[in-house]
Amino acid sequence: METKVMGVVGSGQMGSGIAQLAAVVGIEVWLVDTDSSALNSATKSISNSIQRFVSRAQLSQEAGKDAMNRLKCTQDLEELRDADVIVEAIVESEDVKKKLFLELDRIAKVSAILASNTSSISITRLASATSRPRQVIGMHFFNPPPIMKLVEIVRGADTSNDTFTKVKALAERFGKSVVCSQDFPGFIVNRILMPMINEAFYALYTGVATKEDIDTGMKLGLNQKMGPLELADFIGLDVCLSIMKVLHSGLGDPKYSPCPLLVQYVDAGRLGRKRGIGVHSYGKEPEPVKSLARL
Repeated sequence: METKVMGVVGSGQMGSGIAQLAAVVGIEVWLVDTDSSALNSATKSISNSIQRFVSRAQLSQEAGKDAMNRLKCTQDLEELRDADVIVEAIVESEDVKKKLFLELDRIAKVSAILASNTSSISITRLASATSRPRQVIGMHFFNPPPIMKLVEIVRGADTSNDTFTKVKALAERFGKSVVCSQDFPGFIVNRILMPMINEAFYALYTGVATKEDIDTGMKLGLNQKMGPLELADFIGLDVCLSIMKVLHSGLGDPKYSPCPLLVQYVDAGRLGRKRGIGVHSYGKEPEPVKSLARL
């Protein structure tokens, strides 16, 4: 059956973007967050994003208005009891996600699919917190969800073919291309991307080159839109560190050990664009952080 009602838990950039996608294609959406101010910000963000699509003639004014009317915000998880699919888009912590999945399993109707937007955490382990492991799946969107064309679908050990088929159809309804990964740490994209970003931090840490030259070299040499350090700032250094820890613990190979400089930046609160400062500065003066070459 086609998805008619969808829940999204977490109203940050990823959650609000996923909710927008659903509302635009005609799905009734409940966006859930414990923080009312975050919900207000998400509603404004979604409205502004939809208006940009309208101004570019990629969406009619009427369709944009209808999409906003299909969006409902709440702080109460119980509102998700009639959802056909619920997508979790909260903090990248296995313990926190498991607690949420336990609660969603209690609230959601028997037929509901529980999906996680996790970028690296085991779907099999998240599913183990529920009584419906066959209906748990990874649905990893990329930032920002309304723009990026890819959805990475991750099957847990017990994910059914029916669940996979329904979630793949939903992603394609959103206009996305789908790749499918087995449930290994980092899945496809982050298994390859994060070690590259981590190595860029090591290059900076050991004084191989400046941050500007590292980014310029990768942009012009490999025709990438962003250099790895700039991309890390865009993703969030805390997210990058979290994924590297998952890779390191899950695969047990020292080559996935997070660079000490990445750890130091996160400890200092230099998380990237969302904080105004990461490797690069975005309107905030950077505090000095020593590289190995200066020690």
